[in-house]
Amino acid sequence: MSTHADTHAHEDDHGHHHKETFVTKYIFSQDHKMIAKQYLITGTIMGVIGVLMSLMFRMQIAWPEEPNVLFEALLGKWAPDGVMDADIYLALVTIHGTIMVFFVLTAGLSGTFSNLLIPLQIGARDMASGFLNMVSYWLFFLSSVVMVISLFVEAGPAAAGWTIYPPLSALPMAQGGSGMGMTLWLVSMAIFIASSLLGSLNYIVTVINLRTKGMSMTRLPLTIWAFFVTAIIGVVSFPVLLSAALLLIMDRSFGTSFFLSDIFIQGEVLHYQGGSPVLFEHLFWFLGHPEVYIVILPAMGLVSEIMASNSRKPIFGYRAMVMSILAIAFLSTIVWGHHMFVSGMNPFLGSVFTFTTLLIAIPSAVKAFNWITTIWKGNLQMNPAMLFSIGFVSTFITGGLTGIILGDSALDINVHDTYFVVAHFHLVMGISALYGMFAGIYHWFPKMFGRMLNKRLGYIHFWVTAVCAYGVFFPMHFIGMAGLPRRYYTNSNFPLFDDLADVNVIITVFALVGGVFQLVYLYNFFSSIFFGEKTVQNPWRSTTLEWTAPIKHIHGNWEGEIPHVYRWSYDYSKPGHDDDFVPQNVPLKEGEEELHH
Repeated sequence: MSTHADTHAHEDDHGHHHKETFVTKYIFSQDHKMIAKQYLITGTIMGVIGVLMSLMFRMQIAWPEEPNVLFEALLGKWAPDGVMDADIYLALVTIHGTIMVFFVLTAGLSGTFSNLLIPLQIGARDMASGFLNMVSYWLFFLSSVVMVISLFVEAGPAAAGWTIYPPLSALPMAQGGSGMGMTLWLVSMAIFIASSLLGSLNYIVTVINLRTKGMSMTRLPLTIWAFFVTAIIGVVSFPVLLSAALLLIMDRSFGTSFFLSDIFIQGEVLHYQGGSPVLFEHLFWFLGHPEVYIVILPAMGLVSEIMASNSRKPIFGYRAMVMSILAIAFLSTIVWGHHMFVSGMNPFLGSVFTFTTLLIAIPSAVKAFNWITTIWKGNLQMNPAMLFSIGFVSTFITGGLTGIILGDSALDINVHDTYFVVAHFHLVMGISALYGMFAGIYHWFPKMFGRMLNKRLGYIHFWVTAVCAYGVFFPMHFIGMAGLPRRYYTNSNFPLFDDLADVNVIITVFALVGGVFQLVYLYNFFSSIFFGEKTVQNPWRSTTLEWTAPIKHIHGNWEGEIPHVYRWSYDYSKPGHDDDFVPQNVPLKEGEEELHH
């Protein structure tokens, strides 16, 4: 399967044929390294919007009915006299969820790091199709723009939760947030899915066809395995969400009844007959659950690479790690029903989904144990990337444990749609994926920009974020078990929940502190691009191929011949070598055995 490097030899002097203009280099670039930066910076901007929304609705829950200058400034007519309107609250929750899941985590992880690392780590000149790669980014950019535009629609942005269940999403007249805002949401998601599919197909073809001489599948870094399998999950499951979105557009605009039946609005019977909102739930979650693995698998790959490099030890159980990635990918497509235990599902079917859900905990646990074993007795380099990787393992385990409760159909019914669910998936998927993304940025920033991030600011960023993330989501488990429902804009009407008001204030204070301290990271990121300390070629003394490429970005990655590969990706602290790392392109010595992983 390995393809010889000469297939791309004709591109060696590609850069000498024509002078690149500003537009072809920075805007409509076909170079995977530039496209990775475009994804990262776009994702960062969307992330700022998403976090700002979460801070606004957290302030509303902590201090309901109280005037807030910030609301008046940012929400305008939706916050008369600074008091948040009930309708906009659900819209903020909806767009926050959509932006963070799709536009920050999917793009920030898959879009950025698949693009940056796949060609560099497998020894390719670029992606299989640079043009498709560029189109993929610009579709993503367009979908981001449409999503942001939907915030300024007169009737308000989409408001049905990020899962956009019918009938709120299927009846344009149901409420303000079901009108034009919802239509733009659906259009934005359709464009996003097109972008994701183009990107995924490109990643798959690149990994299969463009590996350098000697780079067999078992010599691939775990990052590439993770990106490769993530792309496959995306190709399998994203079209299902596209079909759901198209059917929803049909219901909204063309009078069909896929998801609607026997609907009354203010006493008037609507003509819809025979559809089922549960059908939409099935279509949505058939993407929605693989989606959380599309988000978490790239983070797992990055963490595996960073931990091995910063422990100065080979990754523990390479083959088990690969097998668990493949097992997670397969199982992720047969567990979607655990989101629907309260939808009137047949209890027998519920027990089947419980079984498959508990089964997926096994490969996840294999990975967690292997990470812990990798750092066991290692020569640990505690830089910010390593700290975020360890933080990732921590939140993945603590968030995953509550998944065992939610994955059990009998137990889930008690806490479904409470803050317990919010706490679970934010820890296991939101915070974990963010930590993986931060770890990746701190580790590969020198490769992207040729400069180092400030380490001290990195430490401040990590410790404040780690404390605040647990400060926000740990107490949420308890208010969830006490029965507090999610998505309510105020709980002051329920005397039952009066005791929980103080906990909500504590959660909000942690959220505000954590949110403000992301400015430290943003300052570090943007100032280091221009003024950071210049990097050496291999700052972390890592073994993988991207650190053999020159610091200066050239189209085609390597000057002259592409390096050949003679060993696996994790030869750290190997006996018989002077350095504590042996790059993949160093031939085996006489009598030296390649490690069997």
